[in-house]
This record gives sequence, structure tokens and C-alpha cells, in this order.
Amino acid sequence: MYIEANGIKIYYEKYGSGAPLIMCHCNSMTHKIFDRAAKELSKYFTVYCPDTRGHGKSEKVKTLHYDDMARDIYCFINELGLEKPIFYGFSDGGISGLILASKYPDLLSRLIVSGASLNPDSTKDNMMKFFKFRSHIDRSDKMTLMLREPDITDEMLKSISVPTFVTAGERDLIKLEHTKHIAETIPGAKLKIFPKTGHTGYIMYSTKIADYILSVIEH
Repeated sequence: MYIEANGIKIYYEKYGSGAPLIMCHCNSMTHKIFDRAAKELSKYFTVYCPDTRGHGKSEKVKTLHYDDMARDIYCFINELGLEKPIFYGFSDGGISGLILASKYPDLLSRLIVSGASLNPDSTKDNMMKFFKFRSHIDRSDKMTLMLREPDITDEMLKSISVPTFVTAGERDLIKLEHTKHIAETIPGAKLKIFPKTGHTGYIMYSTKIADYILSVIEH
């Protein structure tokens, strides 16, 4: 299905019934990484899985910015008339979620982020070298985005008032101290580090993240 939000066409899939839950994917992937998790979560929630701008079937754009992605979700929620949705974001989706919750404090009922970064320095050096290489070879704005953004400040984190849950893998490409800082700075946030896993292992094409969401969200 398509909807116009923030001036562009956003493609999304919708599953199940119940309270609204939005799942936002990582850089260079699509909503399909949540197929297994969404199927499980749809037993309890109405699950919305959009392709973010410039990804999948959503409209292509000249340049990518996290502020625009967050605004897209704000407009998506309003266009669909969703009442206090739960927002889950993985990696780039998590960054968008942090920005969204800081700018629109009354919009969401819960915020769950996995593998989100505060700034380019949040990413381990070896992965930044890889992103720079890919950006040079592919001329891809998706890679360039991660080299220049985000810029999430402590003031933004402190302004998040919605109940928040922060996760990462023990071997995540995001530095552990940055993930801990997010959880420690957002008032009342809860932190979960998944053992013996990296950035994607407990999320992509997996029900593990669904199990976690169900464990922390009343349903």
C-alpha cells in the first residue's frame, strides 16, 4: 500500500489488528527484514512496516537526511490517524525514532530502538572505513548518510518523555558506550544487550526481536 507523507510516496505493509505498532528498518534494507517478527507481533498489534524514503518501493530522493525520515514517520502517523502508536526502529530506524520522540513528545506511547547511533563517532572504526569505501565505490547516498549524520545531542535525549527501551548486540557495530549513554540519558529508559550477537543477528528475519517487544510491552 502507498500513502503520501511529507510530500513523498511511502510504501508500507499492514498486518494484524489491535494497538498500532510501527517497525522501521535499517539502512539499505526494506520492511521485509521484519517479515517473521511482524507475523508474530500481528497476533497482538496492528503492525505497520514502511519502506523509508529512498528504500524499497518508497519514493526515491536526491539526498537522505535523518530529520526528513523522522518527519516522514510523523506525517505517516498523522495521515493514517494512528493514536499513540508504539514505535520500533532498528539502526537508521532507531535514529529516526530518537529524533521523532524528541521533537514530538506526545506522539508515541512507547519507543524501542535497536543499534541506534548518536553521531558518526558512535560506529566502530572498522565499519566506518567500510562505509567510506562503499560510499566511494557505489556513490551511494545511503552510505554517505552514515558518514555525516546523525547529530543527536544529550538535550534531545533528555527531552524524550515516552517510555523507552534501548537494545544492542554484544558485538554490535555501534560502540557499547554509546548505546549505554543513550539509555542512561533518556529519563527512565531500559537497556538490553543481547549476548553473543552483532548488529543484525537478533533482528533481521528473526522472531527474537518480536519476543523482546512482547516482553516489554503490555498486550
